[in-house]
Amino acid sequence: MKRPKLKKASKRVSCSKRYKIQKKVREHNRKLKKEAKKKGVSKRVKKDPGVPSSAPFKEEVLREAEQRRLQIEEEKEKKRQAKKEERAQKRKKEKDTASKETEPKAKKARQDEVQKHSEKQTTTDKSSRQYLCSELNKVIDASDVVIEVLDARDPMGCRCPQLEEAVLQREGNKKLLLVLNKIDLVPKENVERWIQCLQLEFPVVPFKASTQIKDKTVQAKKSRIVASNEVLDKSRGAACFGNSCLTELLTSLAANREQNEASLRVGVVGFPNVGKSSLINSMKGILACNAGVKRGITKSMQEVHILKNVKLIDSPGVIASPSNPPASLALRSLQVEEGRESVLEAVRTLLKQCDKTQIMLQYNVPDFSNSLEFLTLFAKKRGYLQKGGIPNTEQAAAAFLADWTGAKLSYHCKAQENHSLPAYMSDTVVAEMQNGWDLNQLIRGNEETLNGVKFPNQASSITFISKGPTAGLLSVSDISEEKPGAAATETEAEHNDENNEPEQTAEDTNETGELEKPQRAALKKKPGHVQFQSVPIDISLSAGDAYDFNTDFK
Repeated sequence: MKRPKLKKASKRVSCSKRYKIQKKVREHNRKLKKEAKKKGVSKRVKKDPGVPSSAPFKEEVLREAEQRRLQIEEEKEKKRQAKKEERAQKRKKEKDTASKETEPKAKKARQDEVQKHSEKQTTTDKSSRQYLCSELNKVIDASDVVIEVLDARDPMGCRCPQLEEAVLQREGNKKLLLVLNKIDLVPKENVERWIQCLQLEFPVVPFKASTQIKDKTVQAKKSRIVASNEVLDKSRGAACFGNSCLTELLTSLAANREQNEASLRVGVVGFPNVGKSSLINSMKGILACNAGVKRGITKSMQEVHILKNVKLIDSPGVIASPSNPPASLALRSLQVEEGRESVLEAVRTLLKQCDKTQIMLQYNVPDFSNSLEFLTLFAKKRGYLQKGGIPNTEQAAAAFLADWTGAKLSYHCKAQENHSLPAYMSDTVVAEMQNGWDLNQLIRGNEETLNGVKFPNQASSITFISKGPTAGLLSVSDISEEKPGAAATETEAEHNDENNEPEQTAEDTNETGELEKPQRAALKKKPGHVQFQSVPIDISLSAGDAYDFNTDFK
């Protein structure tokens, strides 16, 4: 209910009351005058009689009085001008503050952006290639042992010849150790073959990092609870395998060193998303380094003490050279996540390296003819839809890449049958790299690790074609000399082949839908415009397709 509007009280009074008040006021004033007369105080200001004419120095006195009067007026005028200027300045300040408050937001944002840009220029850009290369070199120089982390799904593609050669050529007799991470995503037979193949060059430790490590405070609260289904937790990523074997190897190597030397410094290097930070977190037992599916999370070196005499050093990922094959860049390049076209190109390249039937079974999608159609089906399957129900192919491509680089999808590459040493390796170097390690303990630890991990079935794992070792950039000179022309031309040629001709995997679907050569030549003339090719359609009905109305009246 609306409240009624209250009126103000009226000031009207009765005449008798008004006259009474006036009478009281007159009496009060009369009383005050009477008291003032008794005290000799009068409100009237007596008039200045001036200088009498009979005064001897009348003119001089009048002149002094005039000067004093002018001086008082000048002082008053100065005070008046000072107050006026002060008010004007105050008004100006208020006007400036009001204009700043009412300033457009776009202009403010522009000024803030310019200020931030100037601040960024003064500080070092941690995402630049020069900074990442310098940090990687710092880790190699500061390490006594360098652990190269390899993805067990493509171990040869995760090896960097430039990195291994740089470690072997550095002073201080640095040791190089290979860690085969993510072994729970590869069939057991494939892991054993890769261990046998890689052990011909360097010592190899199979490893399965824990993907459920939380913060130290959270872990301390939940440490009293022991899971009853520990076997299931191990297979689902809660447990870590290979941790004890690697710790014992590093501890024995640190114990064999001289007592005067400092603690053993172990650098952990490798390409992005191979599991460097996850390995350190699993060794430490707490969340010491940031880890995730996104590439390039680690920007600088970070030291983590795991034991009294062993220290691990985390490093940023090795930058892949643009001259690598497109399949290698799709999995290991930091530039893939920068633009939409590069993500779609990476998905197209990965699909070419796999069996189409296995991809269809893995992602539960129907038959597809190219990568765009696959991403459309995959987006509908996962529910990646834009406004109006349009499939979001960009989000689907990002999710597809996250499956391949993260610890989720199971795929494997066949191990090399005919093994040969690289150019920078020799038999003496191999013997020197294996010297100092307890090889018997390494073999026993690897057997325990392989017996504890639950491996996927060979049939459920996708077969992937590896492109061999991936070239990396380790110095600023390599960055300036490297030209991405070869890889770009190769990628562009493959892209043109896909756009102009259907893929080999979709030969069955191309029998009815493939355009003839003259029609394709006509479409190639103006690639920027859409052209519609008229196709004759036979609308005549055959005898079997026509409906006989006479059957209804029989």
